[in-house]
Amino acid sequence: MDKKEYLRSWAEAYRNDLTNNIMPFWLNHGWDRENGGIYTCLDRDGSLMDTTKSVWFQGRWAFICAFAYNNVEKNPTWLDASRSAIDFLERHCFDKDGHMYFEVTAEGKPLRKRRYVFSETFAAIAFAEYALATGDRHYAERALQVFHDAQRFLSTPGFLPPKYEAGVEMQSHSIVMILINVGSRLREVIDDPTLTRQIDDSVSLLRRYFMHPEFKALLETVGPNGEFIDTNAARTINPGHCIETSWFILEEAKLRNWDKELLDTALTIFDWSWDWGWDKMYGGIINFRDCRNLPPQDYSQDMKFWWPQCETIIASLYAYLGTGDDEYLYRHQRISEWTYAHFPDPDYPEWYGYLHRDGTVAQSAKGNLFKGPFHIPRMMIKGYTLCQEILKTME
Repeated sequence: MDKKEYLRSWAEAYRNDLTNNIMPFWLNHGWDRENGGIYTCLDRDGSLMDTTKSVWFQGRWAFICAFAYNNVEKNPTWLDASRSAIDFLERHCFDKDGHMYFEVTAEGKPLRKRRYVFSETFAAIAFAEYALATGDRHYAERALQVFHDAQRFLSTPGFLPPKYEAGVEMQSHSIVMILINVGSRLREVIDDPTLTRQIDDSVSLLRRYFMHPEFKALLETVGPNGEFIDTNAARTINPGHCIETSWFILEEAKLRNWDKELLDTALTIFDWSWDWGWDKMYGGIINFRDCRNLPPQDYSQDMKFWWPQCETIIASLYAYLGTGDDEYLYRHQRISEWTYAHFPDPDYPEWYGYLHRDGTVAQSAKGNLFKGPFHIPRMMIKGYTLCQEILKTME
């Protein structure tokens, strides 16, 4: 392999796919120019199937548009689309208590709240990235406010409805890991010690409670002190989720001059999760595994979703940048070739989201309340910038 040519080729492929395929699809079919914000329930050809708006995708889309603007090209349409979603968020998506909705109508009428703060986390990174693009300090401060609100909601007993009955105590990997990325994105535009403290706290929790060497796995659910819970749900390994966590930590390690402890933690998580996730029969990252190798509970356990593949592409490039180990470039090659052979739609723009284990299409819609313009364009933006960074180290 000519490594320089390989990386140059992928950098160009990511940029071209982002600018000529993914972003135009969502700008043309998803952007609600009447009410503001983004629709995500789109059929294969981009036709609208449902006008219900996912609130976390208003933040995700606003972030992606500004992130692309900041890292790929200064396209004013992208910045306008980001502002449209941010304005929609501010007008319609915060309840009086500051806790955000999960679904609203096209016009912004509330439909549903959930017990999570993921709408807040994506709104926060949207405000931060837009502040970075425009230099508007107001949005940096707004990002920090939403971040602190989310922390308060999580730490206030009884504010968020419990998932289980009283006395059932468990911790979830999801919120621990996402706050690493939120802290990192906000720190780009505002200097506040709570951001790095949150990152350090999250990494510490992952090490102490969620990483279980006896299974060589990062678990999705553990007891209040990291106890292993021997149930179907708590034995779950979500390889794509864990791999996403690994690159969040790799990014932080890089920002700290490749801090060895952070690097080792991230690589351990990535290596464990690759071993659990890579499908040796068909290729690609599988959805769920059971840490005791029992049958996984989730109905989609052996499917291939779009986003774990995207996270693995990013993680493999970060790991190669941090180590120079050819194994990680080889992983990038394997996951990239499999992903690009199966997910892009040959007849219409954008990618499929849901494949069977063998890579055949399970359903052809391009979006819903959970799939939209986030993981795929983020992968392309990060892939483009990481390939360039690696190439600079080869000069």
